[in-house]
Amino acid sequence: MRDTIYSAVMLDINGILGLAALMGGIKHGEQSYNDDSARTYSVMILTAMGVSMVVPEFIPEGDWKIYSAFTIGAMILLYTLFLRMQVGPHSYFFSYSYPEKKKRQGQAEEHEPVNLTRSIATLVVGVVVIGALAEVMSKTVDLGLEGTGAPPVMTAILVAAISAAPEILTALRAALANRMQSVVNIALGASLSTVILTVPVMEAMALYSGQPFQMAMTPVQTVMILITLLVSAINLNDGETNAIEGMTHFVLFATFIMLSCLGL
Repeated sequence: MRDTIYSAVMLDINGILGLAALMGGIKHGEQSYNDDSARTYSVMILTAMGVSMVVPEFIPEGDWKIYSAFTIGAMILLYTLFLRMQVGPHSYFFSYSYPEKKKRQGQAEEHEPVNLTRSIATLVVGVVVIGALAEVMSKTVDLGLEGTGAPPVMTAILVAAISAAPEILTALRAALANRMQSVVNIALGASLSTVILTVPVMEAMALYSGQPFQMAMTPVQTVMILITLLVSAINLNDGETNAIEGMTHFVLFATFIMLSCLGL
Protein backbone atom coordinates (compact mmCIF):
# COMPACT_ATOMS: atom_id res chain seq x y z
CA MET A 1 0.00 0.00 0.00
CA ARG A 2 2.94 2.35 0.63
CA ASP A 3 4.04 2.04 -2.99
CA THR A 4 0.47 2.57 -4.20
CA ILE A 5 0.09 5.80 -2.20
CA TYR A 6 3.49 7.04 -3.38
CA SER A 7 2.67 6.17 -7.00
CA ALA A 8 -0.73 7.88 -6.77
CA VAL A 9 0.80 11.11 -5.47
CA MET A 10 3.48 11.13 -8.17
CA LEU A 11 0.85 10.40 -10.82
CA ASP A 12 -1.51 13.11 -9.57
CA ILE A 13 0.98 15.95 -9.03
CA ASN A 14 3.58 15.25 -11.70
CA GLY A 15 1.56 13.25 -14.22
CA ILE A 16 -1.89 14.84 -14.19
CA LEU A 17 -0.92 18.38 -13.17
CA GLY A 18 2.21 18.34 -15.32
CA LEU A 19 0.53 17.12 -18.51
CA ALA A 20 -2.52 19.35 -18.00
CA ALA A 21 -0.40 22.47 -17.40
CA LEU A 22 1.78 21.59 -20.40
CA MET A 23 -1.13 21.10 -22.79
CA GLY A 24 -3.11 24.01 -21.40
CA GLY A 25 -0.06 26.26 -21.51
CA ILE A 26 0.65 25.41 -25.15
CA LYS A 27 -2.95 26.25 -26.06
CA HIS A 28 -3.68 29.23 -23.80
CA GLY A 29 -0.30 30.54 -22.63
CA GLU A 30 -0.66 31.43 -18.96
CA GLN A 31 -3.62 29.95 -17.07
CA SER A 32 -4.92 31.52 -13.87
CA TYR A 33 -6.11 29.86 -10.67
CA ASN A 34 -6.42 30.65 -6.96
CA ASP A 35 -2.94 30.35 -5.48
CA ASP A 36 -4.40 30.07 -1.95
CA SER A 37 -5.76 26.64 -2.86
CA ALA A 38 -2.42 25.43 -4.22
CA ARG A 39 -0.54 26.52 -1.10
CA THR A 40 -3.13 24.96 1.20
CA TYR A 41 -3.08 21.65 -0.65
CA SER A 42 0.72 21.56 -0.85
CA VAL A 43 1.38 22.22 2.84
CA MET A 44 -1.23 19.65 3.87
CA ILE A 45 0.22 17.00 1.54
CA LEU A 46 3.73 17.66 2.86
CA THR A 47 2.54 17.46 6.47
CA ALA A 48 0.45 14.33 5.94
CA MET A 49 3.16 12.44 4.06
CA GLY A 50 5.85 13.56 6.48
CA VAL A 51 3.92 12.40 9.54
CA SER A 52 2.63 9.14 8.07
CA MET A 53 5.29 8.03 5.58
CA VAL A 54 8.64 9.59 6.60
CA VAL A 55 8.68 9.76 10.40
CA PRO A 56 7.68 6.05 10.84
CA GLU A 57 11.15 5.10 9.60
CA PHE A 58 12.56 6.43 12.88
CA ILE A 59 9.94 4.97 15.24
CA PRO A 60 11.18 1.98 17.34
CA GLU A 61 9.42 -1.28 16.48
CA GLY A 62 8.05 -1.63 19.99
CA ASP A 63 6.27 1.73 19.78
CA TRP A 64 4.56 1.28 16.41
CA LYS A 65 1.07 0.88 17.90
CA ILE A 66 1.31 4.16 19.80
CA TYR A 67 2.50 6.02 16.72
CA SER A 68 -0.13 4.35 14.51
CA ALA A 69 -2.86 5.58 16.86
CA PHE A 70 -1.31 9.05 16.82
CA THR A 71 -1.17 9.01 13.01
CA ILE A 72 -4.85 8.12 12.77
CA GLY A 73 -5.75 11.01 15.07
CA ALA A 74 -3.51 13.46 13.22
CA MET A 75 -4.93 12.54 9.80
CA ILE A 76 -8.51 12.80 11.04
CA LEU A 77 -7.78 16.18 12.61
CA LEU A 78 -6.17 17.49 9.42
CA TYR A 79 -8.96 16.30 7.17
CA THR A 80 -11.70 17.55 9.49
CA LEU A 81 -10.25 21.06 9.39
CA PHE A 82 -9.74 20.76 5.62
CA LEU A 83 -13.41 19.88 5.07
CA ARG A 84 -14.47 22.67 7.41
CA MET A 85 -12.51 25.17 5.32
CA GLN A 86 -13.93 23.83 2.07
CA VAL A 87 -17.55 24.27 3.11
CA GLY A 88 -17.13 27.12 5.61
CA PRO A 89 -16.20 30.80 5.40
CA HIS A 90 -12.83 29.99 3.80
CA SER A 91 -14.28 28.03 0.88
CA TYR A 92 -13.00 30.75 -1.47
CA PHE A 93 -9.53 29.24 -0.96
CA PHE A 94 -10.55 26.45 -3.34
CA SER A 95 -12.42 28.37 -6.03
CA TYR A 96 -11.63 30.86 -8.77
CA SER A 97 -13.97 33.33 -10.48
CA TYR A 98 -13.49 32.88 -14.21
CA PRO A 99 -14.39 36.04 -16.16
CA GLU A 100 -16.77 34.22 -18.48
CA LYS A 101 -18.65 32.74 -15.54
CA LYS A 102 -19.46 35.93 -13.64
CA LYS A 103 -22.87 36.23 -15.25
CA ARG A 104 -23.82 32.80 -13.89
CA GLN A 105 -22.99 33.59 -10.28
CA GLY A 106 -26.64 34.09 -9.38
CA GLN A 107 -27.58 30.73 -10.84
CA ALA A 108 -24.82 28.96 -8.93
CA GLU A 109 -26.12 30.32 -5.64
CA GLU A 110 -29.52 28.74 -6.25
CA HIS A 111 -28.16 25.20 -5.94
CA GLU A 112 -29.47 23.13 -3.05
CA PRO A 113 -27.20 23.07 0.03
CA VAL A 114 -24.90 20.08 0.35
CA ASN A 115 -25.64 17.53 3.09
CA LEU A 116 -22.23 17.51 4.80
CA THR A 117 -22.85 14.39 6.91
CA ARG A 118 -24.00 12.37 3.93
CA SER A 119 -21.07 13.60 1.82
CA ILE A 120 -18.51 12.66 4.49
CA ALA A 121 -20.11 9.23 5.00
CA THR A 122 -20.10 8.58 1.25
CA LEU A 123 -16.48 9.70 1.01
CA VAL A 124 -15.33 7.46 3.87
CA VAL A 125 -17.21 4.43 2.52
CA GLY A 126 -15.80 5.09 -0.94
CA VAL A 127 -12.22 5.27 0.35
CA VAL A 128 -12.61 2.00 2.29
CA VAL A 129 -14.08 0.23 -0.75
CA ILE A 130 -11.42 1.62 -3.08
CA GLY A 131 -8.68 0.61 -0.64
CA ALA A 132 -10.03 -2.93 -0.49
CA LEU A 133 -10.36 -3.12 -4.27
CA ALA A 134 -6.81 -1.78 -4.64
CA GLU A 135 -5.50 -4.63 -2.48
CA VAL A 136 -7.43 -7.20 -4.54
CA MET A 137 -6.29 -5.60 -7.79
CA SER A 138 -2.68 -5.54 -6.58
CA LYS A 139 -2.70 -9.29 -6.00
CA THR A 140 -4.31 -9.90 -9.39
CA VAL A 141 -1.79 -7.69 -11.19
CA ASP A 142 1.05 -9.35 -9.25
CA LEU A 143 -0.05 -12.71 -10.62
CA GLY A 144 -0.25 -11.27 -14.13
CA LEU A 145 3.25 -9.76 -13.93
CA GLU A 146 4.78 -12.82 -12.30
CA GLY A 147 7.58 -14.17 -14.43
CA THR A 148 7.84 -11.04 -16.59
CA GLY A 149 10.76 -9.61 -14.62
CA ALA A 150 8.87 -6.36 -13.93
CA PRO A 151 9.78 -4.67 -10.63
CA PRO A 152 7.17 -4.98 -7.84
CA VAL A 153 6.45 -1.24 -7.84
CA MET A 154 4.99 -1.55 -11.35
CA THR A 155 1.95 -3.15 -9.73
CA ALA A 156 1.41 -0.02 -7.65
CA ILE A 157 1.80 2.19 -10.72
CA LEU A 158 -0.77 0.20 -12.70
CA VAL A 159 -3.25 0.26 -9.82
CA ALA A 160 -2.76 4.01 -9.34
CA ALA A 161 -3.12 4.68 -13.08
CA ILE A 162 -6.34 2.67 -13.36
CA SER A 163 -7.79 4.37 -10.28
CA ALA A 164 -6.86 7.83 -11.59
CA ALA A 165 -8.08 7.34 -15.17
CA PRO A 166 -11.27 9.44 -14.73
CA GLU A 167 -9.27 12.20 -13.01
CA ILE A 168 -6.75 12.28 -15.86
CA LEU A 169 -9.42 12.75 -18.52
CA THR A 170 -11.30 15.36 -16.48
CA ALA A 171 -8.13 17.34 -15.75
CA LEU A 172 -7.02 17.36 -19.38
CA ARG A 173 -10.44 18.56 -20.53
CA ALA A 174 -10.40 21.30 -17.89
CA ALA A 175 -6.92 22.45 -18.91
CA LEU A 176 -7.85 22.63 -22.58
CA ALA A 177 -10.95 24.61 -21.59
CA ASN A 178 -8.69 27.07 -19.70
CA ARG A 179 -10.01 26.06 -16.27
CA MET A 180 -6.79 25.53 -14.34
CA GLN A 181 -8.47 25.81 -10.94
CA SER A 182 -10.29 22.57 -11.68
CA VAL A 183 -6.97 20.93 -12.55
CA VAL A 184 -5.38 22.11 -9.29
CA ASN A 185 -8.34 20.84 -7.28
CA ILE A 186 -8.30 17.49 -9.06
CA ALA A 187 -4.54 16.84 -8.95
CA LEU A 188 -3.68 18.17 -5.50
CA GLY A 189 -7.03 17.27 -3.98
CA ALA A 190 -6.70 13.67 -5.16
CA SER A 191 -3.17 13.46 -3.73
CA LEU A 192 -4.30 14.83 -0.38
CA SER A 193 -7.30 12.50 -0.20
CA THR A 194 -5.17 9.50 -1.12
CA VAL A 195 -2.78 10.12 1.76
CA ILE A 196 -4.99 11.56 4.44
CA LEU A 197 -7.85 9.06 4.06
CA THR A 198 -6.03 5.86 3.08
CA VAL A 199 -3.37 6.01 5.81
CA PRO A 200 -5.83 6.02 8.77
CA VAL A 201 -7.70 3.05 7.28
CA MET A 202 -4.49 1.08 6.82
CA GLU A 203 -3.21 1.98 10.29
CA ALA A 204 -6.55 0.97 11.83
CA MET A 205 -6.34 -2.38 10.02
CA ALA A 206 -2.79 -2.82 11.33
CA LEU A 207 -3.88 -2.13 14.91
CA TYR A 208 -6.80 -4.53 14.55
CA SER A 209 -4.65 -7.34 13.13
CA GLY A 210 -1.65 -6.63 15.36
CA GLN A 211 0.65 -6.61 12.31
CA PRO A 212 2.18 -3.28 11.20
CA PHE A 213 2.19 -2.21 7.56
CA GLN A 214 5.37 -0.91 5.98
CA MET A 215 4.34 2.73 5.51
CA ALA A 216 7.76 4.44 5.65
CA MET A 217 8.98 5.41 2.19
CA THR A 218 12.36 4.37 0.84
CA PRO A 219 15.10 7.03 0.60
CA VAL A 220 14.54 7.34 -3.17
CA GLN A 221 10.80 7.77 -2.71
CA THR A 222 11.33 10.37 0.01
CA VAL A 223 13.70 12.40 -2.17
CA MET A 224 11.31 12.26 -5.14
CA ILE A 225 8.39 13.41 -2.99
CA LEU A 226 10.43 16.28 -1.53
CA ILE A 227 11.58 17.41 -4.99
CA THR A 228 8.01 17.17 -6.29
CA LEU A 229 6.55 19.25 -3.46
CA LEU A 230 9.38 21.80 -3.69
CA VAL A 231 8.84 22.24 -7.44
CA SER A 232 5.10 22.39 -6.85
CA ALA A 233 5.52 25.10 -4.20
CA ILE A 234 7.64 27.19 -6.58
CA ASN A 235 5.45 26.68 -9.66
CA LEU A 236 2.13 27.18 -7.88
CA ASN A 237 3.13 30.33 -6.04
CA ASP A 238 1.94 33.09 -8.38
CA GLY A 239 -1.57 32.08 -9.42
CA GLU A 240 -0.62 31.25 -13.02
CA THR A 241 0.76 28.19 -14.78
CA ASN A 242 2.48 27.87 -18.13
CA ALA A 243 3.85 25.15 -20.38
CA ILE A 244 7.36 25.31 -18.89
CA GLU A 245 6.05 24.69 -15.39
CA GLY A 246 3.98 21.81 -16.72
CA MET A 247 7.04 20.35 -18.41
CA THR A 248 9.07 20.42 -15.17
CA HIS A 249 6.43 18.31 -13.45
CA PHE A 250 6.14 15.96 -16.41
CA VAL A 251 9.93 15.45 -16.43
CA LEU A 252 9.68 14.49 -12.75
CA PHE A 253 6.93 12.05 -13.67
CA ALA A 254 9.15 10.53 -16.37
CA THR A 255 11.95 10.28 -13.79
CA PHE A 256 9.57 8.49 -11.44
CA ILE A 257 8.70 5.98 -14.17
CA MET A 258 12.38 5.43 -15.00
CA LEU A 259 13.32 4.86 -11.35
CA SER A 260 10.40 2.45 -10.99
CA CYS A 261 11.53 0.48 -14.05
CA LEU A 262 14.98 0.25 -12.47
CA GLY A 263 13.40 -1.16 -9.33
CA LEU A 264 14.22 1.88 -7.19
